[in-house]
Amino acid sequence: MKRVLFFSLFVVLISGSQAQDRLVKTTDDVELFVTVKGKGIPCLYLHGGPGSGSYWVEKFAGDSLEQHFQMIYLDQRGCGRSSGPKDNNYSMNRMVADFEEVRIALGINQWLVMGHSFGGLLQMGYAKSHPQVIKGMLMINCTLEWEASFEKGFCPKACSFPEMAGSKWCKSDSAFFVDRFGALIGELNQKNLMWKLGYASYDNYLKMGETFGEVPDWNWGSEEHIVYNTEYHENFKKYAPEMNMPILFFYGKSDWTIGPEHYKDIYFPHMILWGSDVGHMPFLENRNDLFKAIKSYRDKYKF
Repeated sequence: MKRVLFFSLFVVLISGSQAQDRLVKTTDDVELFVTVKGKGIPCLYLHGGPGSGSYWVEKFAGDSLEQHFQMIYLDQRGCGRSSGPKDNNYSMNRMVADFEEVRIALGINQWLVMGHSFGGLLQMGYAKSHPQVIKGMLMINCTLEWEASFEKGFCPKACSFPEMAGSKWCKSDSAFFVDRFGALIGELNQKNLMWKLGYASYDNYLKMGETFGEVPDWNWGSEEHIVYNTEYHENFKKYAPEMNMPILFFYGKSDWTIGPEHYKDIYFPHMILWGSDVGHMPFLENRNDLFKAIKSYRDKYKF
């Protein structure tokens, strides 16, 4: 991480018809897959999951996002079309270093950062370390405290379904929240209930799932290394008052993945708070309201 970036970074154009796709090789020899599209102020997209990748956002909302911004779609290390580190380093500092190395490789001085879901934690880690390069942040259905999202949003909603009444994981509140989270996801999938935590329709849940099959050899390596890393279990809400860049905090009123009331104790000094009648995936459902919020943010802060 302490090596001089300019000597160890390079950008490679991928051969073929997708001339906007690039590989950025990091200082620890990870190849990060990046797609740059659109015009306007540069905007780095930080996906959630961990492990969901950037492809689905580009597919479902890229046409509109790219009218507002020069979008930089990044598959994070160990995810999607990016390779993983040999030493399994998925620390917050290393992830933040990746974002900086991509920025430098693309010749960008400052940019906006757009996060979704788990990506909100990465946004906060990045903004804490490098506030000078971030002109603003768009937080779309983001958690800033993963455990709180589970305990106050995901878990009570999942356990409210009659089919889940016998689940031991709805009663084992002494177990580690990551273990309970994974176990409940497994049970919800078995009972075909998982879609109700974040989608308005089962068809859209299936449509989202199909996108992962459209990318050959999807890399899922990051997930297992990130979920148990306690750096990502921190309560990042406490840092919000220190963030002086303008924030769009967009949340779904029926988003049980994050929790529809997760916004209530988040205080950024310069924030547009926008509640929408949508679940966890506004890029796919209720796009109209999402882009009204983005336009309002751009107009107010002159981006």
